[in-house]
Amino acid sequence: MSDYKTYFAERREQHLNELKEWLSIPSISALSEHKGDILASARWLADALTRAGMEKVEIHETKGNPIVYAEHLKAPGRPTILIYGHYDVQPVDPLHLWTTPPFEPDIRDGKIYARGATDDKGQLFLHVKVVEAILRQEGSLPVNIKFCVEGEEEVSGTSLPEFLKANREKLAADAIVISDSSLLEPGKPSICTGLRGLCSMEVTVSTARTDLHSGLYGGAVPNALHALVSLLATLHDERGRVTVEGFYEGVPELTALEKQDLASYNPDEAKLAAELGLDTLYGEEGYSFTERTGARPTLELNGVWGGFQGEGTKTVIPKEAHAKITCRLVGTQDPQRTLDRIEAHLRKHIQPGAKVHVKQLERALAFSCDPTDPMLQLAADAYEEVYGKRAIFTKDGGSIPVVATFADVLRAPVVMMGFGLPDENLHAPDEHFSLDNFDKGLLTLVNYLHKAAGSSAI
Repeated sequence: MSDYKTYFAERREQHLNELKEWLSIPSISALSEHKGDILASARWLADALTRAGMEKVEIHETKGNPIVYAEHLKAPGRPTILIYGHYDVQPVDPLHLWTTPPFEPDIRDGKIYARGATDDKGQLFLHVKVVEAILRQEGSLPVNIKFCVEGEEEVSGTSLPEFLKANREKLAADAIVISDSSLLEPGKPSICTGLRGLCSMEVTVSTARTDLHSGLYGGAVPNALHALVSLLATLHDERGRVTVEGFYEGVPELTALEKQDLASYNPDEAKLAAELGLDTLYGEEGYSFTERTGARPTLELNGVWGGFQGEGTKTVIPKEAHAKITCRLVGTQDPQRTLDRIEAHLRKHIQPGAKVHVKQLERALAFSCDPTDPMLQLAADAYEEVYGKRAIFTKDGGSIPVVATFADVLRAPVVMMGFGLPDENLHAPDEHFSLDNFDKGLLTLVNYLHKAAGSSAI
């Protein structure tokens, strides 16, 4: 690895300046006014892949945002690695909480600050530079490489799933490598072998045709806010369990071995609560924090609103109230059936005089893979040689819908080799990426590609 340490150290400033260029492009997929920036970001990546030495670099137009594809297939008899990532980023609000402007990358305290620094431009950039480094150092890649990078991950777009299904042969690989996750903590790498699925809905409760005067009608007519609050309260019992009939269908019980594995990286719950400014943690009774956030399903309220919101008092009985609900799913829970069951529960429990309206939104399956797969084991080994600690196999509470799609369509193991950290403010102001993990990530990925080829790292 010494040659690569020197190689990357000598080019560190150059590489960081290149990353700054990419991070300066406000490729926010959720906002239509940034459509031009989305295209600019895709073109920047395509140019970077070309400069790195990748071949057949293509920008595929879709109904949504473009997909960038590239390949380098000159290692006959060796495995093919497909690298996935996304070049789109989250909105930046609230802007006033950023220390420096989100699209003016700034390096301070050993971190690079910008929207997209860790999610996912910074992590994806590592793969581009690794391919470039190996080609310049050795003249050829130890394995075959393909890139497939989308611009709709942050809006759960449909373009990539459609592209995957239409291009199975083009994208065929022995493993899919994704760097869009994090280490457990500094110096403690992990490989995610499970992601929770997702489904969401918006609920509206309505009553009278108009808001009513609380003095003339109060106590005698249904109040939309009261009806909504009482309805939402029926979704959980006092033990933190979801009360929707059939909700837990498909949820696997944890084995003793799984409990032991999850316990190995469960945090000090009292300390975590204090760090979060809480008196205590709360959740489904009988499960630890790590079990609740990685191996159990949830039903969460993400927003509740209605009635008068302005300064002072307005004595009205609101005619309408709203809530946003998301569920994290595990095992074989079906997103559509889950949404239908919640909707049925809401209709069954709505109070007399009120009506409930449901708009079903996102749907994504949970993902799980076998940690004993050789491609994952090699990744754990690659981490160990750079970080000094072998990666732990974990289950992540988040959802990356396309991961399950990749595994299902391409029938290949997904290797989630993340280099971010949990506290790097992804989706929040002052998003950043540790330069220590930037450096170690480059070396780990070089190591992994050589191990995947059956050779030792240089």
